[in-house]
Amino acid sequence: IPVTALSRPQKVCLCPFLPVHPLHISTHLYIIQHPAEENKVLRTVPLLAACLPQDKCKVKIGRRFSEERDPELSTVCRKSDTLILYPGAEAANLEEFILDSPIYPSTIIIIDGTWSQAKDIFYKNSLFRLPKQVQLKTSISSQYVIRAQPTNRCLSTLECAAVALSILEKNNYIQETLLRPLQALCSFQLQHGAQIRLSKEHLLKNGLYPKPMPKNKRKLRKMELLMNSIKI
Repeated sequence: IPVTALSRPQKVCLCPFLPVHPLHISTHLYIIQHPAEENKVLRTVPLLAACLPQDKCKVKIGRRFSEERDPELSTVCRKSDTLILYPGAEAANLEEFILDSPIYPSTIIIIDGTWSQAKDIFYKNSLFRLPKQVQLKTSISSQYVIRAQPTNRCLSTLECAAVALSILEKNNYIQETLLRPLQALCSFQLQHGAQIRLSKEHLLKNGLYPKPMPKNKRKLRKMELLMNSIKI
């Protein structure tokens, strides 16, 4: 495991929670990572990459991508068996899509960043609207409790990949294996003083939101949608 990716003191080392050998998968995973995520300490993508074969998990860092700047990614986006995981009105539920699709997906793209960063990347790169857009229909709550999420249903990049790969590979063991190091990371951090970070949705609904409500009408509307559990 690259030292730069998972270097931690021995007593909180995550290596015992990683699979002995990279998981055998046929799906190719592309992570489009916002540059701001690269410097975050408690990231999930290095954990994900440590569990998968190098040739099946590629991380592309940047805000803007084009055919000229990244011919490889452009080719991937244009293939009929590529999916992009991004929720929205145009997105099909992944499980339902693969039942009806004449071509079984071989590649899935996931955007890594805050929700606003992911939205910016998705809408400002025309390449990412070429693949079929899918979303996860899941009721699980995020176990990434050391980093705040907008709503109770928002999942980290690792969790999204774990659910998506287990569906595409038809193997629930993949989800269990990928979540194990994330659970260990959160457990270690909580034992050493980290606090459980409740979602913004939970804080708003229970009158616990610590900041003044925004005066900007657009931001205020987003707050109202969160309180009413409407996807934004």
